[in-house]
Amino acid sequence: MNRIVSKLKEDKKLLSIYFTAGYPNVNDTVQIISELEKSGVDMIEIGLPFSDPLADGPTIQESSTKALKNGMTTDLLFDQLKDIRKSVSVPLIIMGYFNPVLQYGVEEFCSKCAEIGIDGLILPDLPLAEYENHYRPTFEKYGLLNMFLITPQTSTERIHEIDKASKGFIYMVSSASTTGAKSGFGMEQQEYFKRISGLNLNNPQIVGFGISNSETFEAATQFSKGAIIGSAFIKMLTSEGISGIFNFIRSIRK
Repeated sequence: MNRIVSKLKEDKKLLSIYFTAGYPNVNDTVQIISELEKSGVDMIEIGLPFSDPLADGPTIQESSTKALKNGMTTDLLFDQLKDIRKSVSVPLIIMGYFNPVLQYGVEEFCSKCAEIGIDGLILPDLPLAEYENHYRPTFEKYGLLNMFLITPQTSTERIHEIDKASKGFIYMVSSASTTGAKSGFGMEQQEYFKRISGLNLNNPQIVGFGISNSETFEAATQFSKGAIIGSAFIKMLTSEGISGIFNFIRSIRK
């Protein structure tokens, strides 16, 4: 069974952490993953840096720019992760933009992911129709789940289409803005979380964008299976480094 599917079956609210591969330093990737698992994180999203990250807020954009300057590439990331499953069992997801995957070669990219033990991909700019018409067989051949995003503006009809095409979780974007930590969620967002929960979808939802502390994690998971923290974690890495990971995760799950 895919590790993501297995994790989603656990009777708990899940905490997923996003970080940019190659940041703060180019060779930090494996150590960050290891420390996150030791700290009790449920899933890890490894960001593949890209030169034009349109959906990302300033914190993740800056980390992506720095990672590229540090020399991070797709090949280097795969090389860093080649032995990751010897020491780490937590579900691993690569999140990025479709352009680098296309440049690498979709089949070759998926093959490398399977070889090193990646469980799924999140590619926000890969349209559902493109995936269904051209890439689903390749993803499934290599046992990779593809997670799609929904926003408060996504129609109910579209959400059901995405749910039908999904086999992992649905990435529920909390707002229409770019990524970034928020101080809290307003009534409109809470109503959105509640509305999606009421659709009784086949796939659980994980909330992303705007989760930064225990309060926003709790609010985001009231009507969902879990939540993703990205910008707030990267800010912590910037100020405290890898040594700050354990206390950061502990502060989220009080």
